[in-house]
Amino acid sequence: MLTVDEAFRKFKSRLELNDKEQKNASARQTEVRDYIDTKFKIDRSFLTGSYARWTKTKPLKDVDIFFVLKSSEDHYRSKAPSTVLTDFHDALVEKYGDNARKQNRSINIDFGVTADTDDNTDYRVISVDVVPAFDVGDDFEIPDDELKKWIKTNPQTHAAKATAAHQAYSSEWKGLVRMVKYWNNHPKHGEKPVKPSFLLEVMALQCLHGGWGGSFDREVQGFFATLADRMLDEWPDPAGLGPAISNGMDTARRARACDLLRAAERQATLAIAHTRCGRNGEALRAWRDLFGPKFPLS
Repeated sequence: MLTVDEAFRKFKSRLELNDKEQKNASARQTEVRDYIDTKFKIDRSFLTGSYARWTKTKPLKDVDIFFVLKSSEDHYRSKAPSTVLTDFHDALVEKYGDNARKQNRSINIDFGVTADTDDNTDYRVISVDVVPAFDVGDDFEIPDDELKKWIKTNPQTHAAKATAAHQAYSSEWKGLVRMVKYWNNHPKHGEKPVKPSFLLEVMALQCLHGGWGGSFDREVQGFFATLADRMLDEWPDPAGLGPAISNGMDTARRARACDLLRAAERQATLAIAHTRCGRNGEALRAWRDLFGPKFPLS
């Protein structure tokens, strides 16, 4: 039987992107870009977001693709953000039909891939998010339909901060973030407790502090506790450019997230107690119940 530490290391490995998934994501990017190139003047496109930062969890979905428009498309910047989003959506509907869905800052394309009961997708990407963008110096502007304006962002800054945090945490930071994001996706919650899931990563920049303690179970327990303690705080954009990342959650949603994070902390405490009393099998099952099917029992 696996020890708890071995199980966590296997869990961490299962959540990492492998070569087949990266190849499929790249192919999907190429497919979408080749099509978008026929509809808009695109300077360049690239995979970004949690996928590029290696904090994306399984099953692989909502992979962000930035489409940086050429200056000849600058007319969009003087219009409402909904204009470019609508035009991108209408163009993508021509190819993907109802599988293209307009969101606040992007167009989501669902490829009709369904995860099985073990959250496997045969290494295929479930969906991507197409994000129109413009260069603004070293930063970017993207449309925000809810705020009714263009907002600044910088995925490179986000990536650099994640890399620095990972290195400062004995290269375990990204693994812990993926684990908690996987918990956040658990269907037993219904709606995700924390949304956007990027908020968990932003919080982790501060909530995972003091360096790696050497024990996954204790680290996860403490992470859940600190997230619950600080869920009501305001969490600004790590790049210092856009609106606060925590603005996406109102008071009621934050209160619900606190309750679920506290429940996760209690489940982690129970699992640790099982280990301390020599009940290894019960501990593994408690962690499996907390996280979901990717956490191994053997």
